[in-house]
Amino acid sequence: MIPSDLRFHKEHEWVRLDGKRATVGISDFAQDALGDIVFLDLPKVGASVKVGQQIGEVESTKTTSTIYTPVSGTVSQINIALKDNPEVVNSDPYGKGWIAVIELADPQETDQLMTASQYEAFLASLKKG
Repeated sequence: MIPSDLRFHKEHEWVRLDGKRATVGISDFAQDALGDIVFLDLPKVGASVKVGQQIGEVESTKTTSTIYTPVSGTVSQINIALKDNPEVVNSDPYGKGWIAVIELADPQETDQLMTASQYEAFLASLKKG
């Protein structure tokens, strides 16, 4: 079930907005495709980021995948707990498995992201293709 309060990037990252703060993580679809996550390379607090920029990597038993930021701004917080327990991204991708919080440079940027229902349709189109 995809939480309706999230917005999604085509690279399978999600955003949960709270004013000018955006919590970012990877979708359930992405974590499932990756398999068992064993390591995360997280962004640095204070880093200035732009939409579509690489901000980290996820390593799983299958592959390594890039984490892209769906929004521009400044990284204000990272989920340190993932350093010791990266598997939380597998078990709770939309909750405790969040990756970073970004202070938004332009909150209107999120209007370009997919809603939960648009993301569901996007996933359905991937399965057909």
